[in-house]
Amino acid sequence: MAIATAATAGALAITTPATASAARIPFQIQPASYGNPNGSFDVPPIRCAVEPDHRRGTVMVTGTDRGRWGCLPYARVWWMNRSTGRSGVAKLSSGLNGVPAQAVLRTGRGELFIRLDAWGSSTVTPGFTTLRV
Repeated sequence: MAIATAATAGALAITTPATASAARIPFQIQPASYGNPNGSFDVPPIRCAVEPDHRRGTVMVTGTDRGRWGCLPYARVWWMNRSTGRSGVAKLSSGLNGVPAQAVLRTGRGELFIRLDAWGSSTVTPGFTTLRV
């Protein structure tokens, strides 16, 4: 059984057990100016998650709301496989035409560090998570 840890920079830390199936591991990105996880007039609530696929060595970054909504369209994703040294950068999709914003990362198996932040936003703190695939 693997352990995944999720946190936001300077905020709350959550530990969640990850199973062999593609269980969603949520992590919160806080609107920095207010620190309100439910959002505000300026910044909507941002609820992202990772769904690891242990067989393929991939991770999908998506939302935690119903239908996988809730994560930022066009958000930047940096990842690093701490077991192999591989790293990469991705961008979440647009979230248009009824398809939620998401990105599939081909990380390979190992211990991952994933960082996500909004494009050009100074009102949203970056979120990060670590997990084993």
